[in-house]
Amino acid sequence: MLTPSRLTLARTRRGLTAAELARKSGVSARAIGEYERGQRRPKPATVESLAGALAFPAAFLTAPEPPRPQSGPDDAQATAAAQLAIEFNGWLERLFVLPQPNLPPPRTSPGSTRAAWRLDDGPAPNMVQLLESRGVRVFSLPVDCAAQEAFSCWHNGTPFVFLNPAATPEQARFDATRQLAVLLGHDEPVEFAAEFLMPEKQFYGTGYRRWLARRETSKLLTKVFRVLRENGTTPLHVAKELNLGLEELNGLVFGLVLTALPGGGEPGPRGRARLTLVH
Repeated sequence: MLTPSRLTLARTRRGLTAAELARKSGVSARAIGEYERGQRRPKPATVESLAGALAFPAAFLTAPEPPRPQSGPDDAQATAAAQLAIEFNGWLERLFVLPQPNLPPPRTSPGSTRAAWRLDDGPAPNMVQLLESRGVRVFSLPVDCAAQEAFSCWHNGTPFVFLNPAATPEQARFDATRQLAVLLGHDEPVEFAAEFLMPEKQFYGTGYRRWLARRETSKLLTKVFRVLRENGTTPLHVAKELNLGLEELNGLVFGLVLTALPGGGEPGPRGRARLTLVH
């Protein structure tokens, strides 16, 4: 049976209006609107037609209600991608013990945040991995959302950060820190990020410029895919578990981890593996 909000999510993720989806699927725009409002139930063949036009498996459209973040950007397509990432995170949390959210109190200053996290006076370390170690889930926006700036949101007490795939390594690092400030409720996230990344007492020297040139990757997601691979679960298996195409899954981790990994077997490790991040 079709889940109305799933049809809306898939259509929004593809950046289509009801009229555009109608032209691609052969289903009338009026019927699509009624399906999305739950006023009519489509036949299985119609669900297949809609799924094919949307490039989603039909099972995606009949799965339970998708998660809804507490906030999101104005770009509906990017918000839809965030919903898919939050759903992916929920799947991971059913298999792994991930770091729990551990952020300082709201509006904690950059210096106090560094002190609470026991950072020295040098440049901040890999920001993606630092955030992950404090329970922040970091994902990439798919490349078709490259016009959307990095953003953050909360879902059921878990903070999420979404980075722009087109950003330079320097910009992505700054964006991750700026979104930390947003999660902490700061009114001036740019100033917070600048002070957090490089305290005033530090010299902006060659070593820091070399650091800026690095592409920051995800230690958490790298561990996840490694453990899954060791249990015979490929990224393709993961995508099928989520009722997504592999390209959609790759878009959520683009630049953060290599997912084109070898390995076959039955999907899903047995039991729960404990993942810990050490800095």
